[in-house]
Amino acid sequence: MPFLHQFLEAVTGLAIQIFELMGVAVIICSGLSGIYHYIRRDPQTRLKLAKGMAMGLEFKLGSEILRTVVVRDLSEIAIVGAIILLRAALTFLIHWEIKNEEADLEADLDRRPGER
Repeated sequence: MPFLHQFLEAVTGLAIQIFELMGVAVIICSGLSGIYHYIRRDPQTRLKLAKGMAMGLEFKLGSEILRTVVVRDLSEIAIVGAIILLRAALTFLIHWEIKNEEADLEADLDRRPGER
C-alpha cells in the first residue's frame, strides 16, 4: 500500500504541475493576443481576452482541486479551499463579463444591421 500512495502522490503532483503550466501558458497567450487585438482596434478584444483568461483559470482551478488529494492536515485543506473559492469567484466574474460583453456586441450588431 505505501507504493500505491507514493504512486498516487507522484501522478497527482505531475498532473498539478501540468495543469498549472497550461493555465499560465493560456493566460500568457491570451494576454499577448489581447495586446495584438487592442492595437488592431478589434471591437471584440475584451471578449476574446476574457475568454482566454477564463480558460486559463479553469486549468488553474483544476490544479487546485487535484491539490486537495495530497493535502495532509486541516490547515492545508483550509488554504487550498480558500484558493479554490477565490479562483471560482474570479471564474464566475469573468464568465459574467463574457456574457455582458457578448450581449453588448449583439446589441451593437442589431443597431447596425447592414454589417453582419
